[in-house]
Amino acid sequence: MNIVQTARDLTPTIRACIPELESKRTLPTELATELAHAGLFRTLLPRSLGGLELEPQQALDTMEAIGHADASTGWCVMIGATSGMSAAWLEQSVAASIHATPQTVTAGVFAPMGRATAQGDHYTVDGKWAWASGNAHCSWIAGGCAIIEDGKPRLLPNGMLDSRMVFFPSDAVTRLDGWHVSGLVGTGSGEFSVENLVVPRSHSVSLMSDSPRETGALYRMPIFGLLAQGIAAVMLGNARAAIGDLVALAGAKHPQGSRRTLAERASAQTDLARAEATLRSAGAYCRESVGQAWRQACAGEPLDAATRAQLRLSATHATRVAADVATSMYELGGGSSVYLSSPLQRRFRDAHVGTQHLMVAAPTWELAGRVLMGLPTDATLL
Repeated sequence: MNIVQTARDLTPTIRACIPELESKRTLPTELATELAHAGLFRTLLPRSLGGLELEPQQALDTMEAIGHADASTGWCVMIGATSGMSAAWLEQSVAASIHATPQTVTAGVFAPMGRATAQGDHYTVDGKWAWASGNAHCSWIAGGCAIIEDGKPRLLPNGMLDSRMVFFPSDAVTRLDGWHVSGLVGTGSGEFSVENLVVPRSHSVSLMSDSPRETGALYRMPIFGLLAQGIAAVMLGNARAAIGDLVALAGAKHPQGSRRTLAERASAQTDLARAEATLRSAGAYCRESVGQAWRQACAGEPLDAATRAQLRLSATHATRVAADVATSMYELGGGSSVYLSSPLQRRFRDAHVGTQHLMVAAPTWELAGRVLMGLPTDATLL
């Protein structure tokens, strides 16, 4: 099974759905089902649970391929895949019950926007979470929660808040329609809430203090680093498609007052060449960082802060470069780019929303810079 080629082969199907996913602000049910049947949400799920447990770069290549077709769809695939990876931290029986069928899709919000009050062998959970991408087509959803004991938040030995991802069936949540945004419109990244929901403690994991129960090398990779790389992969695919859209336009477009096509203009050729070089360079940096981390994971070595920092730094850099490339292609397209019929305006919008995710946002530069300076750095979130 060539999962990357499977992803590429879905391009016509995905692009045919773009008007619907943009208008409904979420993936059409039929498309989500087809992606699930293709295995694209299970690329990072353990084999013991029916997942593919791919090498990281291969999984990232599938996300890039779907992002090339459409960034919103690629984003949902990325979220489903990385959320599925967290099953490696759950008790085996719990993980098996959640991923009971090959069509199971999970999603979640890591940020501790909820409260989980410890009571015996369960938690009582309350909270409201935003940015829950792809939640409409999920069977299970996880919400980050501060653990409350004796009426106050529990802290870890390092002084950080003790938070856990708590999993609950999707029919236990109330979905709130707040996803009215400029880009990544089709991700359905709205809010959800729960109130006084009783959840067994076994249905929770800490990605900061727990150790994975699965022994494969994939689960020695830092989950936050792979999440950041997944974002970068989708955005690289989006930018690559923007280049293709511009080239297709340039061969026929005559800028106002010019007898030459846009493709024949030296300035357009120069801008295109620069975009191609910078995009390829950013992608190569990501591949180098992922490869180095994967070699260490396969050797059973703990990934040090320097390796983790390179994963995050290369992902942030690639996401920013991808946004710059999408912007350049949008501007090269001139007035043609502003019409809703032009894919360049959607590529531009999607690229700039993608840069706002916490895993690739501006503070990543500072975090990586501390490591590069040789300063003591808490690598928990690297």
